[in-house]
Amino acid sequence: MYPTLIDFGHFGIHSYGLMLACAFITIVFVLQHELKRRGFVSEIASAIVMAAGIGGVVGSKLYSALQDGQLRFDELFSTSGLVWYGGLIGGSLAASLYILRSPNPYLPTIDIIGPTLLLGYGIGRIGCFLAGDGDYGPPSDLPWAMAFPNGTVPTDVPVHPTPLYETLISLAFFGILWTQRRRIENTPGVMFGASLVLLGVERFIVEFWRINPPVLAGLTTAQVFSVFLVIFGIGFIFWMRSRPKTVPVAPEVEPSAREASKGRPRPRKRRRR
Repeated sequence: MYPTLIDFGHFGIHSYGLMLACAFITIVFVLQHELKRRGFVSEIASAIVMAAGIGGVVGSKLYSALQDGQLRFDELFSTSGLVWYGGLIGGSLAASLYILRSPNPYLPTIDIIGPTLLLGYGIGRIGCFLAGDGDYGPPSDLPWAMAFPNGTVPTDVPVHPTPLYETLISLAFFGILWTQRRRIENTPGVMFGASLVLLGVERFIVEFWRINPPVLAGLTTAQVFSVFLVIFGIGFIFWMRSRPKTVPVAPEVEPSAREASKGRPRPRKRRRR
């Protein structure tokens, strides 16, 4: 595979970083489009993605530190320790804090964000595949099994290319949610809950082709977290559906004095007697 696309000596362009940047740019574009379509403030899309990205990295590193029992300062700027469920929690909290302080309504905004989690995750996994970073599965003799002799974590034995599995499943789930978004957007929160469910289902399935050790009842750590994510997502959907339905209102923009005067009735002139 190709961990480093262009090497400039002391630094270079790495495939994982490039695909991560592509994921962020794509999500910003999609968010801007949907926020504008719904009549919300679309200029905050890049800020939401930036907040989620920073929160995701911090959450990943903290979760990795809890697992290892230590956190070194130099690891904060490395590509190691990027645990996906730690990133999901940290990124969600950071983005939520920003949205709550924005002029946009909270639930409809996270509904728009929900499907893009699957989209960005699928694109990011292409970077894992190109880098050969060890996210692949056990040895396999299937026709599509691949070796990663030049990967970050090299192997000469053909293995399951699980990053590609995750990309295909994530993009398929994104397509399902995206085609249904107009049908359920009048029930705020449901789309976000469905996104959490499909995120959990995707990772739970792919873990069967990964080499992570089981920790509970034959399930890996990621699968245990995925079960909780699915349960939380389903509970969130039922909670949102039980709430009184309200139509989200677009943020009000202060009209200019000239525009405000157009709508006012003109005073009648008094006739002189």
